[in-house]
Amino acid sequence: MLFGALVLLSVRAVGSNDCMKHLANGQLNAADVSCLRQAYTRPPAQWPAPEVDKDVVWTELGPLPVRAPSPPDRAFSEAKAALGEQLFFDPRVSRSGQIACASCHEPDLAFADGRKVSFGHDRQAGRRNSPSLVMSGFTARLFWDGRAESLEHQATFPVEDPLEMAYDITELLAWLNADPDYRGGFAAAFDATPITDQQLRQALADYQRTLVRVARNTPFERFLRGQHDALDDRQLHGLHLFRTKARCMNCHHGATLSDDEFHNAGMTYYGRKYEDLGRYEVTGKIEDVGRFRTPSLRLVSKTGPWLHNGLFPDLMGVLNFYNVGMPRPKPTAAQRDDPLFPQTSPRLKALNLTRDELSALRSFLDAL
Repeated sequence: MLFGALVLLSVRAVGSNDCMKHLANGQLNAADVSCLRQAYTRPPAQWPAPEVDKDVVWTELGPLPVRAPSPPDRAFSEAKAALGEQLFFDPRVSRSGQIACASCHEPDLAFADGRKVSFGHDRQAGRRNSPSLVMSGFTARLFWDGRAESLEHQATFPVEDPLEMAYDITELLAWLNADPDYRGGFAAAFDATPITDQQLRQALADYQRTLVRVARNTPFERFLRGQHDALDDRQLHGLHLFRTKARCMNCHHGATLSDDEFHNAGMTYYGRKYEDLGRYEVTGKIEDVGRFRTPSLRLVSKTGPWLHNGLFPDLMGVLNFYNVGMPRPKPTAAQRDDPLFPQTSPRLKALNLTRDELSALRSFLDAL
């Protein structure tokens, strides 16, 4: 009897040790769930290694800081951030007096806007989907094409864009300096007058650095901070798939869940309606045709519709596309020698995830 018990314990130990292998093959039972939870209750540095390409420099997943980092040449200021918040929600920062920054970046929608593309001045439709700003303070090159080099640089692009807020900065500064509330607020925060373009940029940028707070109470964030029941079994399976079979960590890693790089996901629509050459329009480099910045996946379930053009209204539809390796357009006869014909990133491969695995992955994304 004792021998039989020892054999049973031995079999259970082997089953427990092999659970990651079973999970990689899409199998999931009670013993596997137990082993999986044991593996992921360890510190992230001890989690099962992710499946990433050999040339990927990745960082482990981890919790978010209280706010995004400040630039090396100046410290964060609560007073400046408060001014930035006031400006962010003030429609008078637009020429029409009807469009605020918050019109396209709504707090209830994770500072996105829920539209395929946003409407701007005179109800003109924009060209690209309005991304969430929650993680913008961690991004080195902002906008989908990376044309802004910092939050400060980015801050007034929408204000001056004729399709968005359509306000000349000189005119805007003249109005701000004539307004007693803004004039007094800026004088107190910056200890200088009059209000300048640089001050305006710093105030808006410091406010955006605080938006990370919106993502600091999600189930996954609580899980990272030691509340190991914050993810249910299905979400935990999704986390493991995210790191392994689904290959997500090739581009989505670190605390921000983004490599902050640019990739061609096969959605350039070259030569067709919705054509967008992405990063190429900024750099002029052929290799950048169709590349767009990797968005953070924090709060991703709240930021649809998805991708740079907002053409995916359903997050499961996005997962299905990635599951088959994303589109790989083939040139027409006339395009065969076209040096600009876009090439889908080799990072993207067919994943062969089952329906249950896709569902588990979706459940994990909902926890982000």
